[in-house]
Amino acid sequence: MISTLFESSQVAEAKRLIDEAHHIVIFTHMAPDGDAMGSSLAMWHWIGERQKSRAVEGSVTVVTPNTFPDFLAWMPGSDRVLIYETNSAAADPVIAEADLHICLDFNDPKRIGPVGDKLLQNTCPKILIDHHLNPQEFASVVFSYPEASSTCELVYRLLEQITPSVLTLEIATAIYTGLMTDTGNFSYNSNNPDLYEIIANLLRAGVNKDEIYNAVFNQASADRLRLTGYCLYRKMRLFQEHHLAVISLSHAELKEFHFKPGDTEGVVNLPLQISDVYYSILLREEPAKPGTPNPRIKFSFRSQGDRPVNIFAAEIFRGGGHMNASGGEFYGSLQAAMNRLLQNYPKYLKKD
Repeated sequence: MISTLFESSQVAEAKRLIDEAHHIVIFTHMAPDGDAMGSSLAMWHWIGERQKSRAVEGSVTVVTPNTFPDFLAWMPGSDRVLIYETNSAAADPVIAEADLHICLDFNDPKRIGPVGDKLLQNTCPKILIDHHLNPQEFASVVFSYPEASSTCELVYRLLEQITPSVLTLEIATAIYTGLMTDTGNFSYNSNNPDLYEIIANLLRAGVNKDEIYNAVFNQASADRLRLTGYCLYRKMRLFQEHHLAVISLSHAELKEFHFKPGDTEGVVNLPLQISDVYYSILLREEPAKPGTPNPRIKFSFRSQGDRPVNIFAAEIFRGGGHMNASGGEFYGSLQAAMNRLLQNYPKYLKKD
């Protein structure tokens, strides 16, 4: 039996807001990953089915700040997503006219870039469902549980509390994808027995976990594999006293390998296969946006066992996440970002 996570009053209020709304927009974070897309599409399918069954004349739309990786484009409903970076003219009126916003897998409007300003300009009610630390106060109803494996887990739990046994194959597929990707195929943040009861229910709904794994992890291009080899052979630095591996990639290096979003997915996990490496950090440079002076350096942090990286990510790189899997960012040169990392990691990473 899966334990009940949310207060009944919270669930009732979320249900009321969803049922009374006619035009709903679902948001997720920049550079959407499997959990972001899985939670968004699961909620999109569920609300669409609910509106249809209740004969509600309305709409539900997923808006992402920018594009998602090709290896997630197979997900049912992904072709209906509005990508703000390339289609703001269509997205702006949808966001402005919505009477409910649902925010998934981010804890601060800043994490969705320019879309965050549009979200805040509309004063309609907002529901936040997220598993990152320290959510900002911008939502009417908040489901924030950092202990959860993923936002997809939280979406599953909420849907089950509102309408038990409501899973369609499309909803179950989206949720499983997020669970799988946000736990590194269940290699971290995945020690709660409830998680495997959820997975069993998703399989009963018809999910083919082997097909999903293949669609996500076994569709790499030759350029992506060559980039991975380059990261390990040329770019990995070891700091043995703190059992740390660091990989940094400039925008020029990424261009050499015809980089596409998602091509570095999973690279940060690979150094943890080394017997005495317990921490791994990946830095990736994104070029400066028009009108901004500095490039953005995206950080990915991973660790093993009782060795947190989320505090380091939050306090030094404006990020956060799980104890063993976190992200962050830095605006400035790649060398400046590396300098900040080197100056601070001894204070946060254990030597033993």
